[in-house]
Amino acid sequence: MSHRRPGEEQIRDVRAADEQDKRDGPEEDEEPVPDTARGLIAERHEAQRPSDVKLEVRPGVELERRWTPLASVGIYVPRGLVSTLVMCAVPALVAGVDRIAIATPPAGAGLVAAAARLLGIDEVWALGGPPAIAAFAYGTETIPRVDKICGPGGAYVNEAKLLVSREVAIDLPAGPSEVVVLAGQGADPLVAELELAAQGEHGPDSCCRLVAVDGDAAAAVAEVDVMAPEHLVVLGEGAEELVAQVRNAGAIFVGPFSSVAAGDYATGGNHVLPTGGWARAVGGIGLETFLKPVTIQRLTEGGLASLRPTVEALAAAEGMPAHAAAVRR
Repeated sequence: MSHRRPGEEQIRDVRAADEQDKRDGPEEDEEPVPDTARGLIAERHEAQRPSDVKLEVRPGVELERRWTPLASVGIYVPRGLVSTLVMCAVPALVAGVDRIAIATPPAGAGLVAAAARLLGIDEVWALGGPPAIAAFAYGTETIPRVDKICGPGGAYVNEAKLLVSREVAIDLPAGPSEVVVLAGQGADPLVAELELAAQGEHGPDSCCRLVAVDGDAAAAVAEVDVMAPEHLVVLGEGAEELVAQVRNAGAIFVGPFSSVAAGDYATGGNHVLPTGGWARAVGGIGLETFLKPVTIQRLTEGGLASLRPTVEALAAAEGMPAHAAAVRR
């Protein structure tokens, strides 16, 4: 009897999915990933590249912080959401990640695979939901495990990411969509309605709320900060003053023409953002999501000697005699 790991029976070859889902794919003369979106996202994320830092903190003691790309990432793409593929894969490519693996539900996998090919990515698995997260986290007979899992999903995918986060790094909790419209005096009700409806389109578990500024701006901002929404739209008079007071939000859209949908698809900003209140502590995906800093320390004989009294004193206070002995050379 052959044995399969959980969920492995759900893996389907993308070529088969491609044939089944041709109706979901682009026409022959259409590209599933517009060049404008790709270019803006690449440009914006390249601008985020952190600088390596090398500093001699005292004579003979040098510290370096070097950024290096991750070796492998697994990107989860919800069904047919090519924009999410681009938001995750393009920054990973800009960062220089060696292996980029994509998992997406079988329905619509052909469209995602076609978009991935345009980006130069050929590892696409027709596997959705928690089984895809498990495959990335633990590996299967056909899918090697990855070093980090990225990408949004529904409640079950989000919970699966949190469950495996003790075994593999994840980007952030990115579950069902959220939007809060903070409406000041003179806010256009039609714009507010359009923004709420657009995020509600993601599904019945989307969270869409309106917070009106009724004379007490501080109270309205405090309400927003407690919710820490994925998207915050600020409308009406004094919008910039309100934005300056907001602490907790994944992404903020200011004014009647700053549509969340534009950010979802075309501005170059990343739409993979924290949900469920996690915007109180973390931000959305950026180039650094696919990089890691490594600290390098270099000491000369004189540098070590200059630090010896400090090390010995702290080692004695903490009862670590081997630490003190390690600096006596």
